[in-house]
Amino acid sequence: MTFVRRLAEFAVACRDGELPAAVREDVPGRVLDVLGNCLAAYADPDGDAAPAVLRAVRRWGGAGEATAIGSGDRLPAPSAALVNGTLAHALDFDDTHLPSVLHPSASVVPAALAAAQSMAALRADPATGQDASHAQPDVPGMRPDVPGMRPDAAQRVGASGVELIAAVAAGVEVCGRLGMASYLPQERNSLFFEQGQHATSICGTLGAAVAAGVLFGLTADGIAHAVGVAASMGAGLLEANRTGGTVKRVHCGWAAHAGVSAAVLAAEGLTGPPTVLEGRFGFFQAWLGGRYDAEALLEGLGERWELLRTVYKPYPTNHFTHPVIDCALALQRGGLDPSRIAEVEVGVPGPVLRTIAEPWEEKVRPRSPYHAKFSAPYTVAAALLGGGGLGLALEDFAALDPARLELAGRVRCVADERASEIFPKAFAAVVRVRLRDGSTLEHRVDSSRGGPEHPLSAAELETKFRSNAGRALPEGQVGELAEAVTKLGAGGTADDVLARTVRAAS
Repeated sequence: MTFVRRLAEFAVACRDGELPAAVREDVPGRVLDVLGNCLAAYADPDGDAAPAVLRAVRRWGGAGEATAIGSGDRLPAPSAALVNGTLAHALDFDDTHLPSVLHPSASVVPAALAAAQSMAALRADPATGQDASHAQPDVPGMRPDVPGMRPDAAQRVGASGVELIAAVAAGVEVCGRLGMASYLPQERNSLFFEQGQHATSICGTLGAAVAAGVLFGLTADGIAHAVGVAASMGAGLLEANRTGGTVKRVHCGWAAHAGVSAAVLAAEGLTGPPTVLEGRFGFFQAWLGGRYDAEALLEGLGERWELLRTVYKPYPTNHFTHPVIDCALALQRGGLDPSRIAEVEVGVPGPVLRTIAEPWEEKVRPRSPYHAKFSAPYTVAAALLGGGGLGLALEDFAALDPARLELAGRVRCVADERASEIFPKAFAAVVRVRLRDGSTLEHRVDSSRGGPEHPLSAAELETKFRSNAGRALPEGQVGELAEAVTKLGAGGTADDVLARTVRAAS
């Protein structure tokens, strides 16, 4: 059995079988975190990527199948997924799978929400736009003649919240496992990252296709074709993290867009190669030069869940900076007076230096508040001077602060052996501060806050969500949105949820 077929059968089992209780309970939290991040990004007065994407999809036009979060625009499902995926990743506040170091939910959840809402559209006759499921036995809009469609697909009115949970679970799991296949322990890093490729969007495209295929009612054949098509669409380069540009913020949006598009195309009869992953010219050869871990991809599917190893972010910054922030906050809370600081040394895993410490001139003087989120010098300075929220908040990156920039100029970054040994199973760091009187202070963490050893509490996750969503919605509506998400497993739907992501008329 080919790799993609095994993943597709796993996805169908998620939909048609019973998910483990831990997975069922986990997924709504993923949805809620994504929605909060999306709403905060929508309300960002300095946002640039997401508004540009929204303007673009309005120009494209098309049938109103799904909802754009915040604005309420009704858009074709791929366009809604593009907008919402861009919002989900725009603030760099999205969850992270370890040790593959990718952000699965920011692509998969927007794709799943758009697909869930567009079920009625997929049942329609493409020529008339009218529901054709009861007019004739062969429904053009659902193409039941295509082997990849379930026999009952044309009779399905829409996706339930339970199906949405199953789709997100399947998509996030496939995304995480593709990331794990790229992680070779002897390299202590993802091969995607070694080559400057953004695993989040590359693997996220395939995870998004799985989620959409599950919701569109595709069979295992159909989901395999959707993934086979999506594999020709995923992309993403990481250079913007180093030297500037806003394109990275669109990566998860494009992954969600491509995944939904691939599933629609598969539903209409487009097919992908059966050896799309392991073939001579397949996914792993093209991206990783044929170096991958097949066992990590396939072993224990449905029994051991990578989804449950996906952690939430407490700070709206690149995840590699989090242990640095933890160390700085501990020193700051211990009474360190920033005016006494002469120099700061930050020790981090060697592989992350290229992301958060190089080029040095770009990191000590970031081009924008967004790029400051990828700077160890700036984030350690921000934490040493004190921040908001759970330690550092979105407000701390509203503008480049002169005091933080000045302190960042006194920060140097080095590879730390202990942190390098731990990476990437957890993110570790050490911060050493030399004071003006010659004395030194030091703090080390071996697993960052929110990581595998120190997960965020339910109260902290609620604080994060309410703070993020409250930027765009009144307090009462924030509570209604949270309640709608909790009801997904008990009769709720994507429509119920997304209707509450648009500010109600007063």
